[in-house]
Amino acid sequence: MTEYEKLLAGKYYDGRDKECWAKQAKAKNLTVKFNNLDFNDAKTHREILTEMLGSLGEDADILAPFNCDYGIHTFLGKGSFVNYNCSFLDTGFIEIGEYVMIGPDVKIYTANHPVTSKERYYIDENGKKFWRTFTGKVKIGNNVWIGGGSIICPNVEIGENTVIGAGSVVTKSIPANVVAAGNPCKVIRENK
Repeated sequence: MTEYEKLLAGKYYDGRDKECWAKQAKAKNLTVKFNNLDFNDAKTHREILTEMLGSLGEDADILAPFNCDYGIHTFLGKGSFVNYNCSFLDTGFIEIGEYVMIGPDVKIYTANHPVTSKERYYIDENGKKFWRTFTGKVKIGNNVWIGGGSIICPNVEIGENTVIGAGSVVTKSIPANVVAAGNPCKVIRENK
């Protein structure tokens, strides 16, 4: 199993691997182009997003600046919108449904590390200390609104029609049709 296959399977992988590194380098180079593009150049804007992401739905958009790890692991549904200064650590898959609104400064993380330092670090073949990484997944349902400054952690699913309040830290899945907020994010009320 290659390091990239391990990454996709949610197993410990070495991000320094050449295949992983090449895929990240492509995403980083595309984000530099995207983030420095003339705001009025809508055609190139869409072309870069289409090349960078796993999929880009009709009328979906992301505003610069935007950062991601792989890009190709992010799937943005029809009519969805990602505001300024968002970062998607998409080592694992990020699935964003249709007509999702993501506020400015939102961070979505799929990369993860063991909690204990004994498990978190290992000594590689060159005697260097390096951290262990594995991936999770984030899935956001249709018609969700994620307030600005929120952080969504790995292995979280947010149900359709849900609102996540600004500044929330979402560490566990949130059901459909609710308003949730806080650190950690918790359901406040139903959203009818």
